[in-house]
Amino acid sequence: MPQPPNTLSACRVHNSLPLPPVESLLEQGSGSLNEDVLLQGGNMFGVFDGATSLNRDTFTGGRTGGMLAAESAALAFRRNGSSLLDLAGRANRSIKKGMEELKVDLDQKKNLWSTSAAVVRLHDDHFEWCQIGDCQILVLYRDGSHRLLEDSPGHDIETLCLWKGLTPKNGERISEVLADQILSVRLGMNIHYGVLNGEEAAMHFVNNGREALEGISDILLYTDGLALPRSDPEEDEDLAAFAGLYRRGGLRAIRDLVRRVEREDPACHTYPRFKNHDDIGAIAIPVSR
Repeated sequence: MPQPPNTLSACRVHNSLPLPPVESLLEQGSGSLNEDVLLQGGNMFGVFDGATSLNRDTFTGGRTGGMLAAESAALAFRRNGSSLLDLAGRANRSIKKGMEELKVDLDQKKNLWSTSAAVVRLHDDHFEWCQIGDCQILVLYRDGSHRLLEDSPGHDIETLCLWKGLTPKNGERISEVLADQILSVRLGMNIHYGVLNGEEAAMHFVNNGREALEGISDILLYTDGLALPRSDPEEDEDLAAFAGLYRRGGLRAIRDLVRRVEREDPACHTYPRFKNHDDIGAIAIPVSR
């Protein structure tokens, strides 16, 4: 089935001034691989954040299950031609098929490959969106306001609060000290929070909708590696600061602040997180000015 036309061109023609190009950012964190994946094809845009299975298995070329899940989901959406909800179902089934082909034990939840996702498809006067997990879609408006289309599930808050309350020995990592807690959270996939991991229950956690483009200046898609670090995990993300940084300097201004804060806290304790630098994947789509 042919892909819909790239309606970004139509949006640019409608505006009196040409819009800047779509901005994207894909940057590996402190891990051995980048498990974030970007999708930019025609009028479809998406970010995917793979999560390594807790058994730490790797496959051809040292690729992790998280990387394979994110790549598989992005490919499923790239084919376009169906509703975003249908494409999310296709992505979920594709992840399961990939695990079956590589003989992953699907009866053990800790073995499952998984990915979060945030995807939008643009049209002349509106856009469709779908989201699952901790990838986000932030809409910026010409009047200076902003709106997050779906809140983060917050499934890691308890773990990060526990880490914040500890006094770890020099060199200890959250993955070692709180391994049982991390496993407990992971076993809650598609029970307490959603991810695409091949389970049918994942589809109950896919959020989706349709929004008019009227009044919108930009649409930002990003993985949680770009979220501003918080000293208190229970605090809400400072989206006003996030949006302000973007308006002043684009995605790279946000990235620069995040990386600076992380470098100043190598123990990951002042700003609790799972590793010093997380992977970053982000796309900024200018709609109007």
